[in-house]
Amino acid sequence: MAKQEGITFKKSENFSKWYNQIVLKSELADYAPVQGCMVFRPNGYAIWENIMKALDQKIKARGVRNVYFPQFIPESFLKKEAEHFSGFAHECAWVTQGGEKKLGERLAIRPTSETIMYVAFSNWIRSHRDLPLKINQWCNIVRWESATKLFVRTTEFLWQEGHTVHKTKEEADKEAMEMLEVYRDLMENYLSIPVLIGRKTEREKFAGALHTFALEAIMPDGDAIQLGTTHQLGQNFSKVFGIKFLDENGKEKYVWQTSWGVSSRLIGSIVMTHSDNKGLVLPPRIAYAHVVIVPIFYKKVEKDKVLKKAKEVKEILEKENLSVILDDREGYTPGWKFNEWELKGMPIRIEIGPKDVQEKQVVMVRRDIPEKVTVKESELLKKTKQLLENIQKNLFNKAKKLLEENISTVKTYEEFKKVLKNKKGFIRACWCSDSKCEEKIKEETGATIRNIPFEKEKIFSDCIYCNKKAKEVVYFAKAY
Repeated sequence: MAKQEGITFKKSENFSKWYNQIVLKSELADYAPVQGCMVFRPNGYAIWENIMKALDQKIKARGVRNVYFPQFIPESFLKKEAEHFSGFAHECAWVTQGGEKKLGERLAIRPTSETIMYVAFSNWIRSHRDLPLKINQWCNIVRWESATKLFVRTTEFLWQEGHTVHKTKEEADKEAMEMLEVYRDLMENYLSIPVLIGRKTEREKFAGALHTFALEAIMPDGDAIQLGTTHQLGQNFSKVFGIKFLDENGKEKYVWQTSWGVSSRLIGSIVMTHSDNKGLVLPPRIAYAHVVIVPIFYKKVEKDKVLKKAKEVKEILEKENLSVILDDREGYTPGWKFNEWELKGMPIRIEIGPKDVQEKQVVMVRRDIPEKVTVKESELLKKTKQLLENIQKNLFNKAKKLLEENISTVKTYEEFKKVLKNKKGFIRACWCSDSKCEEKIKEETGATIRNIPFEKEKIFSDCIYCNKKAKEVVYFAKAY
């Protein structure tokens, strides 16, 4: 039997190394031979598939259809919208040669797809009858990164990007806000991660957008992470790409657009938020499996009866669309298996031994808390579903408590810097709305305005930086 090593770094002492160990040892991902890239291992990709499945159903219910566009984007396309190009040029990976032939024009490897899609939109849309157009793409993205972190920030990553086209500003506003709520539902009810939602500042918004709205979460190390965004693009791109339609009166007008997306960094946020010093902890609704069954026997005469019962239990659960692993590997002790599945984050472990077969019962162990219960076979299905739901809720409640405990309100810049140094988290402060103050704070502390709340909060001090009259309450943080 191979020697098993668990997590050797503590979450509270070395968060970064603890995180890397969790990702690698729970077999979610591995480093790729290409610098800055990563390999999604089956456990990690299965989580991404479950996220895709949940979100895909939600967006299709909104009349969105999936497409696929090329990953190569001509440089001239990117340059059409100047602000957009300046926002991505420093991150682009370029193709300059195909085979033995040098290309006449550089091709960017998809940093985002607005430009290549919108050239097509200008050909597809002619009349108001062609609107709204709603499409989504599941694909990979390449943005050249100098500092990387598995799942959270890599040169290549996976995401979905939705793009919609509308007749009016009001329709586009509505789409951007409603998609924000779709994302909030995904994050809070599937990933068990509570989020703050709001508007980005002009300085922090998506390059080329009219407005950007974001979902921000706080991680246990006190850093914020942007989990998703929706963008009201206005008519910036439609005017550049000539996306026009004839309205009901035959008048030519430019369309209004939105885009929105989440990425595989969601997996990193799940790991950081919920896992512990024993290993990975997963919310059941997106876990790569719900239950692992570990048969326990020490004599050959017990083996057949125990394995037969284990297979019966597996079939019962799978009939209810639960994902179940039966760990009947030989050469590993039950204790070794318990530790392995704890490290790999299995929500529920079911233990079945000779006595359990005789008593028509099983032993169920929760991953999120140290709870072990004996359950009669007749209550097996009901109890399993109940425990999975309880785990999902418990993880959200713990994460919500973390969020609430990591929001600090400050009135002075000295207080601001003190909290940032000693605690971090979200810092609630008043701001004069001048981007110069915003830029100075970032230069001096590394903190940025993560969100401006949609519901305007009462001003409680002067501007945190310049001490002039404040106009808004905003939430600062250092971010990944």
